[in-house]
Amino acid sequence: MSQAKKIMNDPENLVDETLDGLVAISNGLLTREPGSRVVRSTKIEQGKVGLLVGGGSGHEPMYGAFVGPGLANASVSGDIFAAPAPQHVQEAIEAADAGAGVLIVYGNYAGDVMNFDMGAEMAEDDSDVESKTVLVRDDVATDDYDGRRGIGGAFYVVKAAGAACAKGLSLEEAAEVTERVQYNTRTIGVAVRAGILPDTGKRTFELGDDEMEIGLGMHGEVGVERSKMMTADAVAKKMVDMVADDLPFESGDRVAVYINNLGATTQMELLIVYRKVAELLKDRGLKVERTDIGAHFTSQDMAGFSLTLLKLTDEIIELIDAPCESVPFTQG
Repeated sequence: MSQAKKIMNDPENLVDETLDGLVAISNGLLTREPGSRVVRSTKIEQGKVGLLVGGGSGHEPMYGAFVGPGLANASVSGDIFAAPAPQHVQEAIEAADAGAGVLIVYGNYAGDVMNFDMGAEMAEDDSDVESKTVLVRDDVATDDYDGRRGIGGAFYVVKAAGAACAKGLSLEEAAEVTERVQYNTRTIGVAVRAGILPDTGKRTFELGDDEMEIGLGMHGEVGVERSKMMTADAVAKKMVDMVADDLPFESGDRVAVYINNLGATTQMELLIVYRKVAELLKDRGLKVERTDIGAHFTSQDMAGFSLTLLKLTDEIIELIDAPCESVPFTQG
């Protein structure tokens, strides 16, 4: 079997060239030192808590591009599907610091936890920068809440964290409200075709032509169910049931809904799915106050999507509706 095609140069330069392109397209919003894995906002307001986000590359635009006013002060990127190195995390924490400590938000994966923790210790020892961490763990495919992976719901968690820091909350307060948003966020993913690793040209997993994978991870980790292809309505119902029953979401709850394109799914497919999701949520008595559809947490060119529900309070809706500016997402 021939290797799948990717438009790129030397695979060794994938991350650096991606970050170079990100800085170039930002029109001055972002900056990066040559060779650094850290992207920093040029518009950092001093005296407020800084937000650092990060993780492995290959999920663009998350996390590297969510940097700018109302979002992160800085991001740090690892290799494709790999955690950033501790020294790069330290550099990023120091870049994000605006004098009031740094809130760190990233997905709950073992390598990321280890390296971010090491980087945070190094930044505190060497530069006296205090930090607190909120792990995104929204994937309902795992029963053990503490061990859950961070997937598409990171979109809302990062948005809320950025708004909390921009409001001038203390480091402890910003961490606490971000954790509340994180806890109220639930997600499940489905794929009909795996993504392709750019350095090898190989798919992250194999699916039959008539199969789909439910509950898979962002790197192609095995899901909770492999089934024959379903209709859009059938898969929407299955996903809504899995997500809504988990928190659980109850009749009368206010919710935000996010349909995240995993990389190679058409807008047509996502809209067909959302029309059924909206109907099912209404049948459950859930009040949709915000809907987002986009490709913000991808897995290379994986064909599929994730469904996120966020239970809203007045505090949470204020945070996710607050103004922000970044390359992939700007509002207000």
